[in-house]
Amino acid sequence: MTTERYLEEWRTAGLITVEQYARLAALVRRQRFSVFLELNALLYLGVVAIAGGVAWTLREHFASAGDAAVLVTLTSVFAGCLWYCFARGMPYAPERVAAPTFSFDYVLYLGCLVFAAGIAYLEYRFHALGVDWHYYLLASAALYFALAYRFDNRFVLSLALSTLAGWFGVRLSASRFFGGSMREITLAFGIAVAGTGLLFDHLRIKRHFLETYLHIAANAVLFALASGTLDRSLAIWPLALAAACAAAIERGIHFKRFAFVVYGVVYGYAGLSAEMLRATHRETTILAYFVISGAAVVIGLVLLSRRFGREE
Repeated sequence: MTTERYLEEWRTAGLITVEQYARLAALVRRQRFSVFLELNALLYLGVVAIAGGVAWTLREHFASAGDAAVLVTLTSVFAGCLWYCFARGMPYAPERVAAPTFSFDYVLYLGCLVFAAGIAYLEYRFHALGVDWHYYLLASAALYFALAYRFDNRFVLSLALSTLAGWFGVRLSASRFFGGSMREITLAFGIAVAGTGLLFDHLRIKRHFLETYLHIAANAVLFALASGTLDRSLAIWPLALAAACAAAIERGIHFKRFAFVVYGVVYGYAGLSAEMLRATHRETTILAYFVISGAAVVIGLVLLSRRFGREE
């Protein structure tokens, strides 16, 4: 009996869905299949590698190249990327806009990374802003936000949010309101990001960006709450973490977004472990706990992921 015949029997018996049968049968028949995700991953890694190579070259050879040569080169690359994007890009629209070419998003992302390298080099060499260098982060984040919305690019949006997180941490750590506590700052950042994403969603501006906002906001909020479980003086942190993790898991299941289920489980597991092991100092007990409970969590997530795969 051939493999294709087995697939037909499994489909008839209901062991696999029609969609799964079609995909597996295409592989068995050696038909063409999509490598879109793989190519996107390779392009992303290529852009990051190029940016890393630029940063390494600047660090190792800036003295021999000279400041003018370095800045002119970085500016030219950045300007070239922007020219390509404005020349090839589609007109702005508040809805989703498809990239005109396969490499379009990555050219824009490369330009933003080169811009970041140029700003870092400028401050490193000339200290133009001195102690107020964090305004570079704020200006860079504003530029990335503008480019992300203009060209409908979630890579650049993620870069904008991470840059804004850096400014948030540097600027508010000196604030008397937060008392320099990174936990409260991270929590405030997560809430602000979620609120911004929901606001744009309500205004129907790039509504497909909402998930990117929520991914970053969920990690920021859950990380802050999980770190709060280490503070033995306040019982509110474990309760808040439990509520937030439950919400992440429930919303992830409801909207079929498995990543949010993973966030809720992992951060909840971290907070629960901190509570359970608080009075334990024996290394063998701690090791046994993580081996057994960690394996149970991983197995549970694998089983749940299969269920998500069948539903989707």
